[in-house]
Amino acid sequence: MTVADFFAAYPLLLAVIALLFGLIIGSFLNVVIYRLPIMMEAEWIEQCSELLEIENPKKNSSSHDVFNLAVPNSHCPKCNHEISALENIPVISWLVQKGQCRHCQNPISARYPIIESVTAAMSVLVAVEYGFTWLTLAILVLTWCLIVLTMIDVDHQLLPDDITLPLLWLGLLINSFGLICSLQDAVWGAIAGYGILWGIYWLFKLLTGKEGMGFGDFKLLAALGAWLGWQALPIIILLSSFVGAVVGICMIVIKGKDKNIPIPFGPYLASAGFIALIWGTELTNLYYSIYF
Repeated sequence: MTVADFFAAYPLLLAVIALLFGLIIGSFLNVVIYRLPIMMEAEWIEQCSELLEIENPKKNSSSHDVFNLAVPNSHCPKCNHEISALENIPVISWLVQKGQCRHCQNPISARYPIIESVTAAMSVLVAVEYGFTWLTLAILVLTWCLIVLTMIDVDHQLLPDDITLPLLWLGLLINSFGLICSLQDAVWGAIAGYGILWGIYWLFKLLTGKEGMGFGDFKLLAALGAWLGWQALPIIILLSSFVGAVVGICMIVIKGKDKNIPIPFGPYLASAGFIALIWGTELTNLYYSIYF
């Protein structure tokens, strides 16, 4: 019996492993979501300073000589207490400490355990759907990247090229072996994914004089097209547009949000892409049975 056959016989064990692994990864994703935009900003400032031949205004303002995804260690932003391993157990530590820093009782956002829990739940869905295969690992990487992109876009209205472009190439690499769709469908998916939103962007700009979305949205849909093929694009665009419109209208009507303030579209694309990963075949068949 192979390992894949073993987990096929005991799917609950695979789900438990995916759950625990997802919680650990979710904790790391919290770090990426917080630190990557800061690292990118520092890099942009450094490049601009070099181009303008001026001293970097933030060169000596940071309290840390090195700042990346690994250094410095996680710490409380208020009292600077370094968080120990026991204080950093996903979800459990937050619950035990009642959502507070153990040292100064400063509140810790519930967002951290939520992201860890969501990452774990989505990891379980992927593992149950695809089983114990190398493809599962690849799709887990895509899933985790979609979570990071969603939260960074919510926080900063930014979809980093450091994530979207490698995702696009990884999708083409995966499908060069025909694991999800043919390489031809993946290439056309990437082209169509970018081209459709690029066309909508310029049409909207010509009609209104405003920019309706960012270039990161084009690259994200291109990456999803590279992973799932061009056939999945209609359902992704339909789902993301519908949910985005509903949420946007609710925010304007219920919360009184200014309609001129941009709403990030990346989270809706990422959510629709994940839904297409798990239930794409069923939804696509339903879509074509209704309209064709």
